[in-house]
Amino acid sequence: MTRRVRRKVAKKGKDDAVSLSYLEIEVEDLGLERNGDVDWTSLPDDTVIQLFSCLNYRDRASLSSTCKTWRVLGASQCLWSSLDLRAHKFDTATATSLASRCVYLQKLRFRGAESADAIIHLQAKNLREISGDYCRKITDATLSVIVARHEALESLQLGPDFCERITGDAIKAIALCCPKLKKLRLSGIKDVYADAINALAKHCPNLVDIGFLDCLNVDEAALENVSSVRFLSVAGTSNMKWDAVSHLWHKLPKLIGLDVSRTDIGSAAISRLLSSSLSLKVLCALNCPVLEEETSISTTKTNGKLLLALFSDIFRELSSLFAETSNKGRNVFLDWRCSKNKDKNLNEIVTWLEWILSHTLLRTAESNPQGLDNFWLKQGAALLLSLIQSSQEDVQERAATGLATFVVIDDENASIDRGRAEAVMRDGGIRLLLNLAKSWHEGLQSEAAKALANLSVNANVAKAVAEEGGINILAALARSMNRLVAEEAAGGLWNLSVGEEHKAAIAEAGGVKALVDLIFKWSSGGDGVLERAAGALANLAADDKCSMEVAIAGGVHALVMLARNCKFEGVQEQAARALANLASHGDSNSNNAAVGQEAGALEALVQLTRSPHEGVRQEAAGALWNLSFDDRNREAIAAAGGVEALVTLAQSCSNASPGLQERAAGALWGLSVSEANSIAIGREGGVAPLIALARSDAEDVHETAAGALWNLAFNHSNALRIVEEGGVPALVHLCSSSLSKMARFMAALALAYMFDGRIDEFAPMSSSSESTSKSVSLDGARRMALKHIEAFIRTFSNPQAFAAAAASSAPAALAQVTEKARIQEAGHLRCSGAEIGRFVSMLRNSSSILKACAAFALLQFTIPGGRHAVHHASLMQGGGAARVLRAAAAAATSPIEAKIFARIVLRNLEHHHQVEPSI
Repeated sequence: MTRRVRRKVAKKGKDDAVSLSYLEIEVEDLGLERNGDVDWTSLPDDTVIQLFSCLNYRDRASLSSTCKTWRVLGASQCLWSSLDLRAHKFDTATATSLASRCVYLQKLRFRGAESADAIIHLQAKNLREISGDYCRKITDATLSVIVARHEALESLQLGPDFCERITGDAIKAIALCCPKLKKLRLSGIKDVYADAINALAKHCPNLVDIGFLDCLNVDEAALENVSSVRFLSVAGTSNMKWDAVSHLWHKLPKLIGLDVSRTDIGSAAISRLLSSSLSLKVLCALNCPVLEEETSISTTKTNGKLLLALFSDIFRELSSLFAETSNKGRNVFLDWRCSKNKDKNLNEIVTWLEWILSHTLLRTAESNPQGLDNFWLKQGAALLLSLIQSSQEDVQERAATGLATFVVIDDENASIDRGRAEAVMRDGGIRLLLNLAKSWHEGLQSEAAKALANLSVNANVAKAVAEEGGINILAALARSMNRLVAEEAAGGLWNLSVGEEHKAAIAEAGGVKALVDLIFKWSSGGDGVLERAAGALANLAADDKCSMEVAIAGGVHALVMLARNCKFEGVQEQAARALANLASHGDSNSNNAAVGQEAGALEALVQLTRSPHEGVRQEAAGALWNLSFDDRNREAIAAAGGVEALVTLAQSCSNASPGLQERAAGALWGLSVSEANSIAIGREGGVAPLIALARSDAEDVHETAAGALWNLAFNHSNALRIVEEGGVPALVHLCSSSLSKMARFMAALALAYMFDGRIDEFAPMSSSSESTSKSVSLDGARRMALKHIEAFIRTFSNPQAFAAAAASSAPAALAQVTEKARIQEAGHLRCSGAEIGRFVSMLRNSSSILKACAAFALLQFTIPGGRHAVHHASLMQGGGAARVLRAAAAAATSPIEAKIFARIVLRNLEHHHQVEPSI
C-alpha cells in the first residue's frame, strides 16, 4: 500500500524487548555476570544449537564458519531438516554450497522459478515436503526434474499464485515419480485432464489430500477414481459440472472433507452431496454466489454433516464437530489445540479446515467482492484472528496476509475500511499480530508487519499499536537482514509516522537510524523497501526534532543517493519529499543548507522535475522551493539549470494537479528573490505560465503564482512582459476575488510595482519590435490596476476605527486599526533593502492609492511578532524611512488610509528600536 504523514511513547516492559538474531536467554541462566564478558565458545552444545535454530540458513552458515566447534554443531541434522529459502536469493551456486548440509533435509519452502531450478543442486534426496510460491514461471520440465530427483516426496504444494505454465503432463510425472505422495495442492493449472488424475489414482495409493485450486478445467469424473482421497479442494475452479460432481463424488469411499468455495455450485448439488455421501463430514462452500442467492439450502447439519457457508454461523458449526460444544465460541480452534484428549481423525479434519479456511479467506479478501461487509465484521475478522493462532506456520502466514488485505479499500490511495480495521482491534488482533511479529520465523514476521502496517492507516489502530509496544517491535524488525521483513516493518513505521504523536516514539526506538540503514543496505534491487524507508523518513523529517535525527543518522546522504541513482518512481517521489521536508524548517535547524551542500543533491532534484511521473515532479519542485530559501542554495539551483527546468515545468502543468502547480510556481517564487534569477525567469519565458497559474481555481496556487509575479514585477522588463502577456487582468482578478488574503495582497503589490512609474521610463525601450503587434495600453492597464488596489486596501479599513485613530494619538486606537489590517501570513515574507526602499519611495508617489498601498505593505512587514519584522525595521531605520513616513502621515493630500498606516509603521519602528538592544 502507499502511505502518509501519526506519537505515543511505547510502553517499555520486559516483554517488549525484541531480538532478531538470538534467543532471549537470561544471562543469569548461563552463569555469567550481566555486565561481564561472555565467552561464547563455553556455551553448552544444546544452547548453541538452539541459537542456530533461530537463524535463517545464510546466518546459520556464516556463524558455523567462526570456529571448528561451531562448524560441527552448525551442521547438526536437526538444524537442516527444514529450510525456508523464500526471503533470500537462491540460485545454483548457493544450492551447491549448501548441499553438504542438506543430506537429511526433509522440508523445503522456496519462491520463484530461479529457486525451483536450483533445488536439485541441494541433492536432498530425503525431501518429504516441498512448498513453493510465485510459481507462474515454473515449467513442466522444471517440476518434472524436481520430482524425479525426490522420489520420497510426500507433500507438494505450489501456490497460491497461478502455475500458468504447468500442465497435466507435469502431474503425470509427479504420479510416476512420487509413489509415496500423500498431499498434492496446485493452484491455477489450466487443464487437469483425466489421464493426469488417473495416473495419480494408479501410482499414488497414499494420496489423501488433493487440492486443485483456481484451475480452469478439472476432470470431475476422473477424480472419482482417486479412492484414497480423504480431503479434496477445488476452490475457485471454474467450468465444473456440478450435476456430475454430485452424482460421482459421493461414491468416494474415504472422502471426509470437501471444499468447493468460490465456485458457482448451487443448492441442489450441495444437498445431494450432503445427503448421498456416507463418509463426508465437512463441506466448505464459502463465497459461492449462486448458493448464497438461493434460500432453499439449510444452514444446519445434514445427516451429521457440517456445511460452512457465508450465511451460516461458522464458529457454531465448527463447535459442533466436537463432543463438548460448550464454551467453544470463537476460540474453537484454540480450545482444540489446547485439548489433551485429541481424536486423530478429528485432528486431521481441523488441520485441513484451518488450511482451506485461511486460503479461501485470503482469496476472498484479495478479490474483495461487494456485499461482504457484514460477514467480515461478524465472522471473517474473528476467523482470521483465530487462524493466526494456528500451529501451522503457513496458515498463520495466510491469516496475517488476509488481515492485511481485507481492510484495504483503495491500495493506490492508502485507504482502508475503518469498521474492519477497528473490528480487528476490538477482537484483540493487535496483540496477536505483535506476538506473531516477535516470532523467530521470518515469514511470520513479514506478514504480521504487513498487517500492522495496513491497519495502522487508521488513527485509532495506530494508537493501539503504539500503546501495545508496536513501535519498538517494528523498529527492531526494520533492522532485519531479511529484506521482506525489513520492507514490511518500514511500511509499518511509514504509516505510524503519519501521526505527530508517534514520531518522537519512533525516533526513541531507534527507528530513524534503522530506516536510514535500510537505504544503504538495500540501495540496489530493493525498490519496495527503499520506497517505504524513504516515505517514513519523509514523514519524520516534517518534525523539526526528528529532522535533525535524520540528518545525524546520515539521512541526507542516503536520500540524495536515492534521488540521484534510483530509477523507481515511487522511491524518487518519497526521496524528494523527504528532502523537501528536511529543508522546510527554515532557521530552526541547518538541514536546508546541509541538503544543498550534499554533492549532487540540487542537480538530482532539478533532473527529477523532468520526470514523466507527476508525483516525482511535484515533490522535486517542492524540495527546490524549500531549498531556495537559503541564499547559497538559490544561486546553486540556478547554476544547476533550475531556472530553465522550472520554467519548463510551469509551462507543462496547466492541466496538472493543484499540488504540482503550487510547487512549480513556489519554486519559481523562491528563485525569483534574486534579481539575477528574476531576470533569467523572465528571459526564459516564465511570465506566461505564471499568469496561467494565477488563473487556477486552487487557493494555494494563487498564493505561489502571485508571489512569483510580485518578485518578477520588481524588474521593469518583467513588469512590461506581465502587461504584454495579459497579466494585469489575471492579477486584478486575484486581487479582487481570491479567497486567499495573501494572494490578494501579493497581487496588489505586484500591480503596485508595475505602475509606480518605473515601467514608463523603460516602456519605449522594451516594447519596440516584439511589442508593436500587441498594442499595449499602459494607461488603461494602470487605471484598472489602481482601481482594484484601492478596493483591496479599503477591505481592511473600518471608517469608524480610522476616524477614531485620526482624532486621537492613543495607542489603543492605532492598535484597533492594526488588528483589522493585519494579514497573519504576511509576517513570513522577507524583503530585501531594495524592496523596502521601493515601498518607501512609493510613499512619495503622486498617486494617493499607491501611497496607501505602500504604507499598508510596510505595516505588514513591521508588525511586532512577524518573523522578519526586526530585519525590515532595521532596513528602514538605516535608510531614513522615518522621515518619509512622518511626511506621509502629516501630508494634507495623503488619503486617510496612508496617514493612519504610516503612523502605525512609525510606532512599529519605535517598538523595534526600543527592544533592539535585548535582541
